[in-house]
Amino acid sequence: MTDASHLNTLISEAATPELPSLVKSDGTPMTVLQVVPAMDSGGVERGTLDMAKAIIEAGGKAIVASRGGQLVARLKIAGAEHVELPVHSKNPWTMWRNTGRLVRLIKDRGVDLVHARSRAPARPAHRAARKVGVPFVTTVHAPYNINNGLKRYYNSIMTKGDVVISISEFVADYIRKNYQVDESKIRIVHRGMDTDSFSPHAVSAERVIQLSTQWRLPDGVPLIMLPGRLTRWKGQKVLLEALTHLRDIDLCCALVGSDQGRTAYRDELEKMIMDNDLLSRAFIMDDCNDMPSAYMLSDVVVSASTDPEGFGRVVSEGQAMGRPVVASDHGGAKEQLVPNETGFLFENGDAESCARAIRRALSLNAREREILSLKGQERVQKFFTKKLMCAKTVGIYRELISEKAITG
Repeated sequence: MTDASHLNTLISEAATPELPSLVKSDGTPMTVLQVVPAMDSGGVERGTLDMAKAIIEAGGKAIVASRGGQLVARLKIAGAEHVELPVHSKNPWTMWRNTGRLVRLIKDRGVDLVHARSRAPARPAHRAARKVGVPFVTTVHAPYNINNGLKRYYNSIMTKGDVVISISEFVADYIRKNYQVDESKIRIVHRGMDTDSFSPHAVSAERVIQLSTQWRLPDGVPLIMLPGRLTRWKGQKVLLEALTHLRDIDLCCALVGSDQGRTAYRDELEKMIMDNDLLSRAFIMDDCNDMPSAYMLSDVVVSASTDPEGFGRVVSEGQAMGRPVVASDHGGAKEQLVPNETGFLFENGDAESCARAIRRALSLNAREREILSLKGQERVQKFFTKKLMCAKTVGIYRELISEKAITG
């Protein structure tokens, strides 16, 4: 049976997977260029920052090309170089010019490998890498919509890497079904959680109390939380409808995320709360700057996305914090969560099914909740840590750069 002592042993063993060296045989650093549209606050951007730090830790040199953004300062603090280029542009003329810009950058900085993480910058990055003769890697973060032949062609650049990294088996299956890619080129590297921050042991009682006071939560009432920006496919409406099937349970529900200017959808959610007499049970909270504490406040964490997510970090973050997770039964969530052991799955878009899963999670007794909590933390530590993600990706870099050095 899973217990706390076993989990502590697992954490100590899994927390520090060895990073492969990015130092060449002559002692010089391997240089990796990551190309992304911008360095703002999304998951792709945070992954780029994580990898820049890992490259440097492995003895390499990290460069990021993007149009800029709020994470550029953190890149520079970490010791990485940022080069501002309009690689976010989908304008054909700008993309053509970006090829020349990237060729010059690769040559000037002695870049050994190019890693593209998004479609718009991937095409000029691919052409530039091929012109100079350095390895090219892509990461596919989600299944892209394929509405017509032109869209399929546009998406296909993400399958042109010498290695195509998929963030989940779900995304890898999408690649296999829709594009002709040599199976040996596909590598699954799950997104990784920062388990130093997302850990019950890392959150003080003072932080939890402060957030509870800020949110004005009633004492002793279970909290259901759905983290995610306010956009329709994140499934906030599914959860609100599910609450109408749980009127016999005293609870409150927090929808945590910014509307990012989508005020019309926020208005819809607020109207739904009012029309369904949920004003005393549900509220919307803009972006929270202390999500680990928000998870600690929660009795159940919900991921109700109606479109399948490539990974969906809420599921792993909730498990890492030892919380029961209720998630839509599709996409990357199915790889992260073990049904009835680390959380509960419900039929996609089905509010009654969601309500049943929440009811099941809330009905756990203390011992059942402890076992589920420890199993969830154990699963994240084994498969979904940031350090494991970085070690696997750095290993791919080293493999391709070393192969290029041998073959010339």
